[in-house]
Amino acid sequence: MKEDVTFSKTVYSKREYEKIVDISFSNPNTPDSISQALTEEPDINQFFDLYTDLFFNIPQFGEVNSHEYLIKQSSEYINFNPNQEELTSLQEEIAQLRTELLEEQRKNLELQTGESINFQNIGEGENTVGGVNVINTNNI
Repeated sequence: MKEDVTFSKTVYSKREYEKIVDISFSNPNTPDSISQALTEEPDINQFFDLYTDLFFNIPQFGEVNSHEYLIKQSSEYINFNPNQEELTSLQEEIAQLRTELLEEQRKNLELQTGESINFQNIGEGENTVGGVNVINTNNI
């Protein structure tokens, strides 16, 4: 299936060309264009409108330009840890279990030695378990 295609070419003289095409030089970074670009920057409401429009186009995971990136950046900015309440609760439970374990170990030692063992309460620190000094014992 052969088709003939006809091209046409219009030639202008230099004077005609200058009247039809703008050949003047302009700098795109003029103060007017910069201030115009700044005023065209979206405000917060426009940003969230754009975010809503683009929500499903944004990748879920990725180092940058993803929902994961946005979550990490925002969480760092507001010092947000979604698991902090659970972590605190678990740390308190661990401290309580350590105290109970230490008490049971003390009872076991007393039964083995037949002597009373007293621990000195000194507050939480490196050599303590639940606020009890594990180094200071009597008659051991």
